[in-house]
Amino acid sequence: MSVYRVTDIIGTSNKGWEDAAKQALSAAAGSLRELRVAEVIEQDITLREDGQIELYRTKLRVSFKYDKS
Repeated sequence: MSVYRVTDIIGTSNKGWEDAAKQALSAAAGSLRELRVAEVIEQDITLREDGQIELYRTKLRVSFKYDKS
């Protein structure tokens, strides 16, 4: 039997939403064991004072294997 935990993570990028998701997953993979599924649940952008895009942000819900130890 396997048990999985679910958590939300947010990645940022100045290139686009897909890159923001890749950045988040890359960082999460460094500390979460056996990532299984990532679901995009929200995307937004932050703007500079002049109205230009500063950052793309992608919020992901990820599941990974739960380890009791």
